[in-house]
Amino acid sequence: MIFNFDSMENKTIPNFKGGEKEISAEMFCDDHGRIMRAKLIPGATIGYHKHEDNGEIIFALKGNAKVLYNDRVEYLKEGECHYCPKGNSHSVINDSNSDFVMLCVVPNQF
Repeated sequence: MIFNFDSMENKTIPNFKGGEKEISAEMFCDDHGRIMRAKLIPGATIGYHKHEDNGEIIFALKGNAKVLYNDRVEYLKEGECHYCPKGNSHSVINDSNSDFVMLCVVPNQF
């Protein structure tokens, strides 16, 4: 299956997972999970949340972000991947002066 994010509807979600500002994303969802290209503008965050039933993979396409992962801080750079397995918690924070663009994969089962 091929995805062309450029031809998908862009959705803006304010305060995603309790975060600051908003996230904008093009996403594919089905019974097996969600795949999305998402953007956080400077100062935007995805709120700290626990993955109870699934995990998440975040690949940095453009820019840098700070990730709170369980009890530590990680710095995600363009070309790197963050993995949050089932049962763990994380948050993504764009504390830079430019947009952070990421590819996120959230399977229903991990």
